[in-house]
Amino acid sequence: ILGLLEKKLSREGYDVSIARDGQEGLKMMKADKPDLILLDIIMPRMGGFEVMEEMQKDETLKKIPIIVVSNSGQPVEVDKAQALGAKDWLIKTIFDPQEVLDKVVKQIGK
Repeated sequence: ILGLLEKKLSREGYDVSIARDGQEGLKMMKADKPDLILLDIIMPRMGGFEVMEEMQKDETLKKIPIIVVSNSGQPVEVDKAQALGAKDWLIKTIFDPQEVLDKVVKQIGK
């Protein structure tokens, strides 16, 4: 899924960076200050909820919109993610790359 999303968003003119785990993602966010984060909940070394909790402690990072891309869509998880700053949620097994693009455009434009 990672490669598919990278290809789709890059083709549409977005500059895409990829982190393979939550700790790497936080380091990249602090260095690059991205316009948007696509975030999985289940990741090595630091999960998505932990990443969002750390982002909330940083005045700059907590302003970055987050779209969660997860295998689960349980209401308790969606509510927790929204409380931690997530703007939208996609379930991996039922979305297509165009839906991700549509949500990115909705959050930060083209």
